[in-house]
Amino acid sequence: MGPKLVSKRSEKTGILYSLRLLPIGGYVAMVGEDEESDNPNAFCNKKVWQRIIISAAGSAVNIAAGVILMLCFILASSAIGSTVIAEFNENAISSSCGLELGDRIIEINGKKTPIWNNVIYEISRDGTEPMDFLVVRDGEKTFIEDVRFGIESEDGIDYGELDFKVKREEKSFVNVIKHTLHGSLLTVRMIWESLFDLISGRIGFESVSGPVGVTTTIGNAAKTGLYSLLYLCSIIAMNLGIFNLLPLPALDGGRIFFQLIELIRGRPVNRKYEGMIHLAGILLLLLFMLLITIKDINGLIN
Repeated sequence: MGPKLVSKRSEKTGILYSLRLLPIGGYVAMVGEDEESDNPNAFCNKKVWQRIIISAAGSAVNIAAGVILMLCFILASSAIGSTVIAEFNENAISSSCGLELGDRIIEINGKKTPIWNNVIYEISRDGTEPMDFLVVRDGEKTFIEDVRFGIESEDGIDYGELDFKVKREEKSFVNVIKHTLHGSLLTVRMIWESLFDLISGRIGFESVSGPVGVTTTIGNAAKTGLYSLLYLCSIIAMNLGIFNLLPLPALDGGRIFFQLIELIRGRPVNRKYEGMIHLAGILLLLLFMLLITIKDINGLIN
């Protein structure tokens, strides 16, 4: 945004690249994206599979940026948490339900827990009810049923309360890659499940944040240090990428949805009607963002 500092048009494709005074975000306007064109390089004249790749590219870059930030987050940490129980909190409920010191947690409720973050997430999300653990104890797998945890509430939502600490692991190349990949996959899963929780009503509208709320959260994370900021930015980057892939009008996922229909039918949906649907989607999205922004500002005032 802002005044153009430098620009160059490709002689081969005719694409104009420019750098603005305030390089905040990015914008791509493609010939033939929302209209017909005789230009052979126009978006509308590309093959369907090429258009699908182009439409998904932005989200893919967001997700890739999130993975890179996750790697930086792991590298910035002083040590890495294992899944081996090292210490129980005072009056820990889980220790009276079968968990023991030295247990290495490998599954919770049938879900793999390759890293410490998985353990935290499973207990936080489903620990309000009894949980089944699969652990390695004295070199053998042991199944423990009905492990219970305390319950804590925040913004009207109940969470399982973690009541033990784990051993730390020294960083190594293998460990860093393992935690980066599994941490990224867990983040993607958290985002998807949060969307379903919002639709199902498990979490309310008050838990959704827009630009104002996100900026406030980033500011608070920055005050606590680079470590927290990197993790938050990683989640935001992946969240943007995944949200943009949702099959909703005006989003890249909505365009991909129509492109898949074209791929199946062998001919495109009438561009006039598709354009109207995307326009309606933009208006609804702007209205939704306005409501969230008002909610965030009201939260700051109060």
